[in-house]
Amino acid sequence: MAIALVTGASRGIGKACALHLARAGYDVALLARTVSEGEAREHSSTVHRSDTTPLPGSLDTTADLVRAAGARAETVPADLLDRASVQAAVDLVLERHGRVDVLVNNGRYIGPGHMDLLLDTPVELLDAHLEANVMAPLTLTRAVLPGMIAAGKGLIVNMTSHVAWADPPAAAGNGGWGLGYAISKGALHRAAGVLAHEVAGTGVLVVNVSPGFIATERMAADMGTFGFAASAGAPPDVVGAAVAWLATHDEAAEWNGKTLSAQKFCKEHQLLAGWPA
Repeated sequence: MAIALVTGASRGIGKACALHLARAGYDVALLARTVSEGEAREHSSTVHRSDTTPLPGSLDTTADLVRAAGARAETVPADLLDRASVQAAVDLVLERHGRVDVLVNNGRYIGPGHMDLLLDTPVELLDAHLEANVMAPLTLTRAVLPGMIAAGKGLIVNMTSHVAWADPPAAAGNGGWGLGYAISKGALHRAAGVLAHEVAGTGVLVVNVSPGFIATERMAADMGTFGFAASAGAPPDVVGAAVAWLATHDEAAEWNGKTLSAQKFCKEHQLLAGWPA
């Protein structure tokens, strides 16, 4: 069976992508830090306070759901800030399965600096954004791309964001977002257009997927104090359905090197029953 590797798969968009790919016939390798429910990690978006309250979600929980959908699930714990652990995780998947057919670069840096002003943000946190949001996805892409090219097919999805091309309405903490998030998402966003030329004619696709505002578990827990109400977001399944479509339709080739707006696409193609209401 075809194998997909999804990062940030313990909750939110990554979890939804894993489930929809499983329902579409893919076995799924799940990469994230949180292995079991209840693990405490720093997830505050600002240097001004700490929050290690456990968030809902884990690799174990997602794996159970993938198996319930009839697919095989494999957990490969790794930290996007630890390049060696990222490389080891993808090497393990390649060793066990021989290839990766779909790579979903969804995981990103979570922690202080995300919603801070530049002068309040230690330079090391800017480095952290770039490592997790740019270098980790590129490390994974370099690892899986040769096998995809040899097989004559494959899909790499980079989860982008409108912060990659749009200016915020205000400063971070007042309705806007931090520079680390914007510059790292902007850097990853540029990869698809470049790589699309490199893989042209090989059967491999590299596509940006823009989720839009999504009501994830972390959004509900953390972002209300910054003026972002999770209740206004679309469900993560919207993104999962769009990614599964890309992985299963020949027409996806027209999106090579381009950016697919998940909410718009899901609505136009009626990919998710009951949404929008």
